[in-house]
Amino acid sequence: MDYACARSHQHDKNRVESARVRQMTMLVMLFFVALLPYALTAHLAVINPQDPVLHIGSSLTAVCTIGAELEITARSLYWTLNGRRLARNTYRVLSQTESSVTLHQLNGSLQRSGDNLVCHRSNGEVLAGSCLYVGLPPEEPLNLTCWSRNTKDLSCRWSPGSQGETFINTKYILKYKLKWYGKEKDCEDYTGQPYTCYVPRDLAIFTPYEVWVEASNQLGSSTSDVITLDILDVVTTDPPPDVLVSRVGDLEDQLSVRWGSPPALKDYLFQAKYQIRYRVEDSDEWKVIDDAGNQTSCRLAGLRAGTVYFVQVRCNPIGVYGSKKAGIWSDWSHSTAASTPGIGHILAHAIQNQASTTQRYERSSSSFSAGCANTLTAVRTSASNSTTNGASGYRKPRKHTTRYYKVVNHSETLKKSLGEFAGAWDDKVFITLQCLGLSFGLAKTL
Repeated sequence: MDYACARSHQHDKNRVESARVRQMTMLVMLFFVALLPYALTAHLAVINPQDPVLHIGSSLTAVCTIGAELEITARSLYWTLNGRRLARNTYRVLSQTESSVTLHQLNGSLQRSGDNLVCHRSNGEVLAGSCLYVGLPPEEPLNLTCWSRNTKDLSCRWSPGSQGETFINTKYILKYKLKWYGKEKDCEDYTGQPYTCYVPRDLAIFTPYEVWVEASNQLGSSTSDVITLDILDVVTTDPPPDVLVSRVGDLEDQLSVRWGSPPALKDYLFQAKYQIRYRVEDSDEWKVIDDAGNQTSCRLAGLRAGTVYFVQVRCNPIGVYGSKKAGIWSDWSHSTAASTPGIGHILAHAIQNQASTTQRYERSSSSFSAGCANTLTAVRTSASNSTTNGASGYRKPRKHTTRYYKVVNHSETLKKSLGEFAGAWDDKVFITLQCLGLSFGLAKTL
């Protein structure tokens, strides 16, 4: 019984295997049947030259030759380039079975895989095709620079020459070798930005490398200049972390900047040099402070009052493992924003700090910005020693009473800082404050 079961099981396996073979055979036959019309057509028509490689500005004459089996004449054919029908005046009928097309002043290929030149019969059926590769040979790669983030890896970047675009597939290979010995190696990781390559490991320190780039395509090749570097001389870091920008009390022209040391400082023996740059909110022009030194704080001075500033910091490692060369500047940190105190903010503090027999603050209905927050309609006067000026509508203190302030609407633009007006005020001198586009003024009467 066991033997019979075994024989039955083997018989079932054979039947399943035979069914699979028959199924695969049918699929192969269907595949060839589907391709048969194309295969017959391909043998009955051809374009010459096939897949030519041409310089930009070249001319080309291509010929489509059809077989008699198609039972059509060359006069009925038409041509397309990248799907667009070419003008009839570019064709010539050379014989009953040959049609030519001539193209002048060819532009660079629209796609790196080549432009499609196709010969059609009158009903639109494709008879034959050819790929045109029109471009330029690669120029010498330029601006080769390399850097290391941990003394064990190497990243390099270059430019593809002054012309740049070659319009056809161009291969770039970064090569490197120890200067005095060793076999040249190819960089293999090109997955980052264009024209960059990354060597992740197996690099030596305290010995120089030679690095260069080779470029090639179907029209030619070129090689960059060779650069020599020591890994320790091209170390860079991540941008400084934890950048903080804050006000310096009520000083309207200053901001304080603080930041953290790059994490790499804890792992490698080097000092850090820093640069700071800043700009106002509505400008793209940066001002750079080159001499921030190796401290992790700095004070910006000479700023505009009531203005938002964006600040960035970057780092340059110096003396990695005793290297005598400066490293490479890191990327800039993300922008951090802060505003200097506004004139209104400063005036409010000044008013609050002065002694007065009577103080009154009324909140304005307008929505003020941070620089104008708490800058309320402020009146300080002596209730018992004041008179009313009917012409101006202001309450004017009598002689020997305390000074009087009032915030009023005004249309002029603030052109001088509060300090420049100090000591030069006469009766009813107005200073305009800009708050969220609204104009306010300060009237001072002595």
